[in-house]
Amino acid sequence: MPNVGIKRSQSGATRGVGGAITGPPAVHGHGIATPARRSEGVARRLDDAARAGWLYYVAGNTQEEIAAKLGVSRQSAQRLVSLAMSAGLVKVRLDHPIARCLELGKHLTDRFGLVFVNVVPTDPASTSTTLGVAEAAAAEMERRLESVPPIIMAVGTGRTLKAAIDLLPAMECPQHRIVSLTGNVAPDGSAAFYNVIFSMADAVKARHFPMPLSVIAASREERDLLHQQKTVRSTLALAAQADVAFVGIGEFGEHPPLLVDGFITGAELAALRRAGAVGEVLGWAFDRAGRLIEGLTNDRVASAPIPAVDTSMVIALAKGPAKLPAIGAALSRPLVNGLITDEATAEALLAG
Repeated sequence: MPNVGIKRSQSGATRGVGGAITGPPAVHGHGIATPARRSEGVARRLDDAARAGWLYYVAGNTQEEIAAKLGVSRQSAQRLVSLAMSAGLVKVRLDHPIARCLELGKHLTDRFGLVFVNVVPTDPASTSTTLGVAEAAAAEMERRLESVPPIIMAVGTGRTLKAAIDLLPAMECPQHRIVSLTGNVAPDGSAAFYNVIFSMADAVKARHFPMPLSVIAASREERDLLHQQKTVRSTLALAAQADVAFVGIGEFGEHPPLLVDGFITGAELAALRRAGAVGEVLGWAFDRAGRLIEGLTNDRVASAPIPAVDTSMVIALAKGPAKLPAIGAALSRPLVNGLITDEATAEALLAG
């Protein structure tokens, strides 16, 4: 049976499970609901949904039983249970390993010499590039953060990592250190949208070490100057000592993340393609053999070097047809020694 976790709703209410529900706040004055009252109503409804979700998924109550305990109609109870799922208040984790996924993981381990592999099921109807992988990554991060001895966990950036961090439960990990492997600044000077260091540190209450740089500097000289700053030097040194690192793998196909997010131009992308680049990790572009591209944007990458696989566990989170060449190249070098992916991607990697 799956493990089910219920996330606490934003209002932080702590009413008893059997407490009566009073419904949304009344409208006062001239019948106009102010933004503050609307916000209170949303928070209370999320509380009700969390309570209904707990009763249904954890306590095993029927919808009729939930309705009776909450003092609402059966239809309202059903809507609250649905809201608990759609609002992300419910997290499901399967305890039973799937044989085909285990088999594919073993083949990937044997083929590429990996030290960690997690293959998750594929939903054939889904177009998501993060579904399943983000959940598995969050579970692996949580497992490692539960360690009592202190560790250094390094994190990259990207859509899959952000989705994984958003799934982390609240934890208290003051003994650990979280270090960013990539810059936290977008090309326009704003905070990079897919950077995860701050949200992760907030979730797990660990010391965190951001990289106050862009992913790619304007010039090699600027990058070198930035890396001479004391705070940046200490962050780079800490990143090199990481016990485990979680990184994304970018591709240079139709919608390369570095281009979409504004870190490189169309002309730079064309030059990288001509040089044989098929993917990137932390902004470092590499070819089909996993070799870093000489010159071009790699001369200006401000990120930390990819942690060495002989001293660190470097786990890549990636799936999908568009990323196949990049994933295969990163595994073959290897630039990474761990992988979280899905069945379809694993099968394609093994067939290649």
